[in-house]
Amino acid sequence: MSDISQPTAHPPVTDWVHDFDHTDPQWTEDPFPIWDELRAASPVVHTERFLGCYMPTTYEAVREIANDSEHFSSRRIIVRDVRPEITSRNSAPPITSDPPVHKPAKQLLLPPFTPDAMKKLEPRVRAICNELIDGFITEGRLDAAERYTKHIPVRAIAHMLGIPETDSDLFIRWIHMILELGIKDENTLLQAVHEMSAYFSAHIEARKNKPTDDLISYLMNARDKDGNPLEDSHVLGSLRLLLIAGIDTTWSAIGSSLWHLARTPVDRERLVAEPGLIPTAVEELLRAYSPVTMAREVVKETTVSGCPVKAGNMVLLSFPAANRDPKMFPDADKVVIDRRENRHAAFGLGIHRCVGSNLARMEMQVALEEWLKRIPDFALDPAGTVTWSKGTVRGPRQLPFLLGKAM
Repeated sequence: MSDISQPTAHPPVTDWVHDFDHTDPQWTEDPFPIWDELRAASPVVHTERFLGCYMPTTYEAVREIANDSEHFSSRRIIVRDVRPEITSRNSAPPITSDPPVHKPAKQLLLPPFTPDAMKKLEPRVRAICNELIDGFITEGRLDAAERYTKHIPVRAIAHMLGIPETDSDLFIRWIHMILELGIKDENTLLQAVHEMSAYFSAHIEARKNKPTDDLISYLMNARDKDGNPLEDSHVLGSLRLLLIAGIDTTWSAIGSSLWHLARTPVDRERLVAEPGLIPTAVEELLRAYSPVTMAREVVKETTVSGCPVKAGNMVLLSFPAANRDPKMFPDADKVVIDRRENRHAAFGLGIHRCVGSNLARMEMQVALEEWLKRIPDFALDPAGTVTWSKGTVRGPRQLPFLLGKAM
């Protein structure tokens, strides 16, 4: 197995409005003032980086693009330095599908992610959270990203797929290669896709002789709109999507939530005292720290919020920036954990709204409930450094905490 190569360096940004770069260290560290600057300049901004890319800065402009599959294709969902040819190897239906292919591909994935299905999974997720907490609760300090937040969604989605939870380090490595390093390094991305496909192909082969009650067998038994079994490339693409989308996004959202509570004692103490408020707080934390930025490819010239948009460019579709738009949310820059009116776009807008939103909500809620129940007192460790992931999904990758008496 070859070593993961380091991403190509980009020149630092000196003019965000005309030359934005979502991989720049400033954006990674603190994107919120950058989004405010861009929004104040225009509802749509453009950069020549990434072979040409637009970014809608307002909720309305993001919504407009997300609902327009005629001018904006989902065939490429990550803004990168290269645009390789689209093949079955790099597709991940339904997220990379456009109408009319999209709808039947998405409908296939809905049944395993219903609220009732999540209720059945919830006890396992609670057990995972408590197993993890048991491993560090007597310690005074820890990296909560390394010891808690990243393991919950990894083990939950592995449980649903029927693959070993002990392979979690492998899954996390692939996600890092695809969503961070792969933005600037094509070989690294292709290596990860190849390894994931080989891994899932072996599990598919095993189930041909011995069917199981899990998501892999579910997809193998699924039929398309004409009643035919799905092609292997479709099954593999959907499995890659479920593994990647089911881990990095929720890991990031749980981590951002704990980061906020560690540095905001008034919110932490209120949720400890009023655990019934946690579901409402989860929606606000999703709005304020939305982890996922998607992409579209402009396939036909059009206008968005009065701004011309030309074919051949990519679009950085920032749901996190939309969720900080003050025209849509009063006090958009503040975290209001009892916010009642909250039509956030953390799970996307339009036909590609997240299939796994019920899973993500349940995992976030359970992760916060179990943590606050057992660890009501915690704070950021001043001796450590919080680091954030780069690129498409944003969340804390190092989260040094002091617990209880060590504070």
